[in-house]
Amino acid sequence: MPVSVGQKIELDIEKIVYGGEGMGYFNDFAVFVPMSVPGDKVEVEIISKKKNYARGLITKLLSAGAERIDDGRVSFEDFHGCDFGMLSYESQLKYKQQLVADVMEKIGGVKDLIVPPTLGSQEIYNYRNKVIEPFAYGKDKEIITGMFGKRSHDVFQVKENMLSSKLSNKVINKAKEILNRDKNLSVYDEVKHRGILRHIMTRTNSKNEAMVVLVVNLKKVSKEVEKFLSELYNQMEEIKSVYVSLNTEKTNFALGKTMVHLFGEKTIFEEIEGIKFNISPSSFFQINLEQTKRLYNLGISYFDNIEDKYIIDAFSGTGTIGMILSKKAQKIYSIEIVKSAVEDGIKTAKENGIENIDFIIGDVNKEIKKLMDMGNKVDSIIFDPPRKGIEEVTLRGLTKHKIEEIVYISCNPSTFARDTKILTEEGYSLEKIQPVDMFPQTSHIEVVGKFSLKK
Repeated sequence: MPVSVGQKIELDIEKIVYGGEGMGYFNDFAVFVPMSVPGDKVEVEIISKKKNYARGLITKLLSAGAERIDDGRVSFEDFHGCDFGMLSYESQLKYKQQLVADVMEKIGGVKDLIVPPTLGSQEIYNYRNKVIEPFAYGKDKEIITGMFGKRSHDVFQVKENMLSSKLSNKVINKAKEILNRDKNLSVYDEVKHRGILRHIMTRTNSKNEAMVVLVVNLKKVSKEVEKFLSELYNQMEEIKSVYVSLNTEKTNFALGKTMVHLFGEKTIFEEIEGIKFNISPSSFFQINLEQTKRLYNLGISYFDNIEDKYIIDAFSGTGTIGMILSKKAQKIYSIEIVKSAVEDGIKTAKENGIENIDFIIGDVNKEIKKLMDMGNKVDSIIFDPPRKGIEEVTLRGLTKHKIEEIVYISCNPSTFARDTKILTEEGYSLEKIQPVDMFPQTSHIEVVGKFSLKK
């Protein structure tokens, strides 16, 4: 007999499925349970039901599976919004390896693929160098910041977020201390579209320096906002840059279109492979620095005879990978459709004296065709697309150029698997694959693959 919404049932969790939820069967009916671990025996309340499955939340942990790190914490909020936080780190890596293998077979159609163990992160806590937290009111109108609860816009607060850099936690806690002392600024209400404080963003670097961006529902910076940020800036020597983001739109996007620089430097810096990168409020930069270095070095190591290569860096963003590649390769063509990202890349290359890289603004497929039609030498290509992967028409168009070597860095194994199937159909073979854990305590996983054109 199927379950019904609101019903409480007992369930044995059998496995973790793609997306990070545990799954068990109740009278042969599949039930997905966030924050559960294989081996758990749980009481769950059914919160939604579809034709072939239901979803439930743990109301009581009857007995804990061997891989659970703490039998006293069971909710999304208990683990600071981290959907793998309840698992030991060794188990997180194991399940990420299994999830990659599963999608490669089911979506990619690759049989008998041996997926190597996930490359783990040296830092499994406090690794995030970019943090954005929404403001809200807590008890007694206390100003809080935090994260949205699972499938809600209710903010919950933790004193020391386990993923945020320690400096980010310190800055945000100091900001709330000043705001709650002075009570000069109200919190934004997204329903009524009233109030001022929307989000606070911090960006930190390996030198223990911070940038602060306060997102406000204002058309210009008020005296109260400037006074608050001035005190925060002057009280914390680690803060090197302060901005206000003006956002009066009814939107879920945190940052507004207008950015006002108030105090300190306009950017903070980070260094990878001897290259100094400017980090501004809107710059794209990977959030786990040390693991980023390992990810990029792995991708670069997949190129054969790189010293002789002319390489396209497609979906290049600010050109981070391309500039690192340029230290070894003959020539890099960096292609990105977002103009501001390309401009950041050009600035960074100039500041670092990098001359063997060309930055191109435009659609990847069209720009590659132009390069090839003009007779430019292209030996290899590296992809690092967004989560949606590469559009099929683009991918099939690229393969017509018969580029012999493709390295693909993906933040979404399911779209990587889908694109693997397309590349295989177009005459490429998957030579190497490696899961990389960029985001410990979460179910997210990066994959690096190498494809070679079949002779």
